[in-house]
Amino acid sequence: MTGTTGIVMLIHTAFDRAEQVLRHWHKGGCPVVVHVDRSVGHADYQAFVQAVRDLPHVRFSKRHRCEWGTWGIVAASISASELMLEAFPDVRHVFLASGSCMPLRPVKELVKYLRDRPRTDFIESATTADVPWTVGGLDEERFTLRFPFSWRKQRWMFDKWVEIQRRYNLRRSIPDGITPHMGSQWWCLTRQTLSAILQDPRRSVYDSYFSKVWIPDESYFQTLVRLYSQNVESRSLTLSKFDFQGKPHIFYDDHLQLLRRSDCFVARKIWPQANRLYDTFLSESGDAMNGTEPNPGKIDRIFAKATERRTRGRAGLYMQSRLPNENWENGFSSARYSVFEGFAELFEDFESWLARATGTRVHGHLFSPLRAEFDGRQDTYAGALSSNPQLRDYNARMFLTNLIWNTRGERQCFQFGPGDSQFVSWDMAKDPNAQISVISGAWAVPLFLSNRNFGDLRAEAAELQKVEAEHLHALRSPYAKARIRIWTLAEFVEAPMEALQTVIDEIGGVRLKRLTEAPRMVDLKGFGQFLQNLKNQGMHPYLMGDFPVERSPSNARTSRRKPYLVK
Repeated sequence: MTGTTGIVMLIHTAFDRAEQVLRHWHKGGCPVVVHVDRSVGHADYQAFVQAVRDLPHVRFSKRHRCEWGTWGIVAASISASELMLEAFPDVRHVFLASGSCMPLRPVKELVKYLRDRPRTDFIESATTADVPWTVGGLDEERFTLRFPFSWRKQRWMFDKWVEIQRRYNLRRSIPDGITPHMGSQWWCLTRQTLSAILQDPRRSVYDSYFSKVWIPDESYFQTLVRLYSQNVESRSLTLSKFDFQGKPHIFYDDHLQLLRRSDCFVARKIWPQANRLYDTFLSESGDAMNGTEPNPGKIDRIFAKATERRTRGRAGLYMQSRLPNENWENGFSSARYSVFEGFAELFEDFESWLARATGTRVHGHLFSPLRAEFDGRQDTYAGALSSNPQLRDYNARMFLTNLIWNTRGERQCFQFGPGDSQFVSWDMAKDPNAQISVISGAWAVPLFLSNRNFGDLRAEAAELQKVEAEHLHALRSPYAKARIRIWTLAEFVEAPMEALQTVIDEIGGVRLKRLTEAPRMVDLKGFGQFLQNLKNQGMHPYLMGDFPVERSPSNARTSRRKPYLVK
């Protein structure tokens, strides 16, 4: 075993798989030192020792209790490394692995790769300012605060003690001569570097300091290697990927081709029941890769895409992992849609006209209190959406987003107004996919045309104006991201064709032909007096704009006909 590589294995579970991997390392010519977590029962420990007693180059180190984020993992690595250097003097590199790590390439390739680089240490080692993967809100503070409590088992005490130290500025100094570095726990160090770290005269100082550092297994060797290494390759030879919460990705059978493409020597974390992976990579006839350099970057894009899909997903599509968290969605809706407020009240048969002019799907008032007025007044629509107002209003946001998602590829248009349920008012205002066109005060036109007692009309008008005013506040807020156009009723009726052309052009995305057909506007004769009557009754109808009380017949005809001229 001259000039070979020694393997330090940290094991705490899945002993059948750990034995399988251990025998694979040993058969490849690598001596193995095993550390078994002290929390493992004595019977299980002895059973494992007996299971591998036939292997001459296997040793078991002093046991430590290993808990995530604590000193025990470093202590275990130190004890096993010391035994490795003492028991196997011919070892030139020491490779730290776990029981869930699996060699992806023939062991002889790894040994040759390291033999060709006798002075190179492979360990991720970067300063805290240069690493993006710290999760949990602690980066530099993990080196200046004390962490005597377990983050997992004593979370309240952990957080409270951090809060107290911050409040009273309780800091501890970093030992002279070192600069904290961080990186992956899984390293491969030369005998010269590793022995220098373990035999350092100041090691007791370093051990005392790092024993109170949070997650010291990511910083102890990563920091001290900078004191002695002649050549540091700041990378790990072990493929390990982490999700957005800092938890390691687990590799399953369907990751077989993905792992092959990485060209890495070792991967973690392998699912114990991944029979296909174990059978493939631990077989006697492992496929050689002819000295190919490890390249985990080949699969980084896939992992980045998976993380993005998990955390952000597709625009307008909601899933269980994100739904309970507001604003975690990747966009409120999946496609552009148009909302018309006041148009159906001002124009006769506006829906059918808009459908002809734009070729879009045009609905009525989807949020009407009586029913969702789907196109054609269907009882159900795409995706089995029901017109039942109670089902719709149970979660109005999801009703709207489902409608847009279920009809991808076809632009949806619908009517909205103060008489409708207002649950989605803010949602539409903040949605960049929404195009909202508003004729404020147009809700008064149906009241004007109705044959009802004026006292009832006044009360309803006051309520509708209040609701629309709140809606307009949302549309004009700094949080609004929709494409919004607002006209008062008085402004709109002065030049309706120009306003309609603007709206139609925006729907088309590219400029369409000039409108050759216009919807028929309802007769507004006497509407100004109606508004004056509301004022006389003590209500102030201000959302309609400055609508004159009387219009001369000639002026009224000219103002109505002028916008409809087609040139």
